Amino acid sequence: MKTAIDEAKSGLREGGIPIGSVLVKDGKIIGRGHNKRVQENNPIMHAEINCLHNAGRIGRYCETILYSTLMPCYLCAGAVVQFGIRKVIVGESETFAGAKEFMESHGVKIIDLNLDECKQLMKDFIRKNPELWNEDIGEL
Repeated sequence: MKTAIDEAKSGLREGGIPIGSVLVKDGKIIGRGHNKRVQENNPIMHAEINCLHNAGRIGRYCETILYSTLMPCYLCAGAVVQFGIRKVIVGESETFAGAKEFMESHGVKIIDLNLDECKQLMKDFIRKNPELWNEDIGEL
């Protein structure tokens, strides 16, 4: 999760939304990314999508674990289900409930670490950038 948090902080430094993600297989990081919607002017470049993009084609995803600093939204949860990722570990879901039930209904195990550092990153960002956050979650 530390690497995912580092990714989130990188996104924030770049002027983006502080959400980070890491894909792990056999205990090794094979992909990492952060939300780049602002930086790339790309509405679907969420952290998890960027992470999967950076991991590239790996064949089977069922033996991977996806880490994300925030509970994945339906877009990213759809990618989790589509690729057969069986486990997602999130930093927090207090700021954004995301699509936990959707993933669980498709057999994905969700572990919510409820980390204060992840919550604080998002609270500070949302306080300073409410319009950008509302755009990101489709509530503008």
